[in-house]
Amino acid sequence: MPVFKAPFNGYSVKFSPFYESRLAVATAQNFGILGNGKIHVLELSPGPPGVTESVSFDTADAVYDVCWSESHDSVLVAAIGDGSVKIYDTSLPPPSNPIRSFQEHAREVHSVDYNPTRRDSFLTASWDDTVKLWAVDRPASIRTFKEHAYCVYQAVWNPKHGDVFASASGDCTLRIWDVREPGSTMIIPGHDFEILSCDWNKYDDCVLATSSVDKTIKVWDVRSYRAPLAVLNGHGYAVRKVKFSPHRRSLIASCSYDMSVCLWDYMVEDALVGRYDHHTEFAVGIDMSVLVEGLMASTGWDELVYVWQQGMDPRAS
Repeated sequence: MPVFKAPFNGYSVKFSPFYESRLAVATAQNFGILGNGKIHVLELSPGPPGVTESVSFDTADAVYDVCWSESHDSVLVAAIGDGSVKIYDTSLPPPSNPIRSFQEHAREVHSVDYNPTRRDSFLTASWDDTVKLWAVDRPASIRTFKEHAYCVYQAVWNPKHGDVFASASGDCTLRIWDVREPGSTMIIPGHDFEILSCDWNKYDDCVLATSSVDKTIKVWDVRSYRAPLAVLNGHGYAVRKVKFSPHRRSLIASCSYDMSVCLWDYMVEDALVGRYDHHTEFAVGIDMSVLVEGLMASTGWDELVYVWQQGMDPRAS
């Protein structure tokens, strides 16, 4: 299976929604604490499986997350450690990039998510406790959402409703927002420890998952959230990222500081259906391809990016 060695520590990996062989990787020097960052655009090669870098962009600070535009196949958005949000056009040479840079967040930008239904806007979540809404063609953010009492680690659009998103915070709450409303529409005190990630079910727009420092993943139904639909135990340390499958309703992927990537079916009793121990440092980035069913990617602080088919060994050549 293809493996890419980055010069810096991996933070995030995202498959292109347009090309099944393309993915972007966000990386940071010195574990993201101090130093530069780099964005890599990778191409998977057919035949003997391999991966090559098509272009890369250097940044003066860590890159914590990256996402592809849903409207332009060569455009990606990056969340930067200096509080900036940068837009890159991969069809242009590195000296012509970034094509846009927004400097509004007061602290590190930790996540970025492009609206999959409207395709004209994106969200950023920051350690300054806020979420911001942006449009690519606007010179400044459209709105700032300030309610969380601590770092916001992730903000994710609902896959069906273009005005609705969820945010996960170190204040131990998950909040649901509608951009047409003045404040959050729902507050779910999901965990007793920091919530590091959240994601919506792609087949049920009322169901979402959270992952936490408490080592668990919880699945919630916003129609009755007093208790979770499921609690998934199996990771040995904080669960850094959680992601619902774009192809199977009840399948969830996760990665953790225990260095593992896990697959879960939250609707069955023995929910842990796969475990991959290919990383040798914290596993912090995970994605599943929308275009190729079962194709997965992960990255971590071991500076490696793995791409593999579900059920296969990521380290198998």
